Amino acid sequence: MADAIPVPFDVKLMNLVSSLVFVLATVMLLAAGAWWVLRQPFFPIAGIKVDGEVTHNNAVTLRANVTPQLSGNFFTVDLARARTAFESVPWVRKAVVRREFPNKLRATLTEHVPVAHWGDEVGSQLVNGYGEVFEANVAEVDDKLPRLDGPAGQAGQVLGMYRVLAPLFEARELTIEELVLSSRGSWRAVLDTGADIELGRGQSDEISVRTESFLKTVTQVASQYGRSMAAVEGADLRHNEAYALRLRGVTTVVTDPKKK
Repeated sequence: MADAIPVPFDVKLMNLVSSLVFVLATVMLLAAGAWWVLRQPFFPIAGIKVDGEVTHNNAVTLRANVTPQLSGNFFTVDLARARTAFESVPWVRKAVVRREFPNKLRATLTEHVPVAHWGDEVGSQLVNGYGEVFEANVAEVDDKLPRLDGPAGQAGQVLGMYRVLAPLFEARELTIEELVLSSRGSWRAVLDTGADIELGRGQSDEISVRTESFLKTVTQVASQYGRSMAAVEGADLRHNEAYALRLRGVTTVVTDPKKK
């Protein structure tokens, strides 16, 4: 019996390459076919489920606002675009959108929780507990929220300072109604009594020490003029080891009797 003639290496290589090309072509053809099928209107999105925190939004309204911004079917819809669409709705802070087999989308929402107004009184901006500024209908929030203001991008810093100072005043039954950070880094607080307090510059620990010192002594100082803390019209804490005080009904201006 004659020995089989071995197949040359170049022939083996050619057969292997041919097989690989055939397999690759088949896979690409199947993938293209599958992609074509998936893009056909055979798998429409039948609905969008909305859950999570929707205190300020109605699920029906949310779906109505978002649906026109979506394109494609269940398999081809852009989830990132859907998330952006939900997060563009007022009050929505974060949205997680995923497919829910066989033909629905589910959006889990987290809403902003306002802790303060931001900017001037005519604005519609609010600050949430993360120090993020967002636009919303201010008529929907508690009008007793404090008002914070400062340079753009500094809402988190202003909120942090408010959280440090508010307990100091609350311990004396006073409330900060407004806290402002100027463009030069100086702090100013307006109290519920109407007192305007210049707190000066510095980090939170410096400002808190200065404020605590003021609060410990201001009642005693005011009493020397027959006044209480409620009579404080303004104070300037920007002096070293001291502060200037303005009391309603009290003046340090001496009238020249010759001008009477």
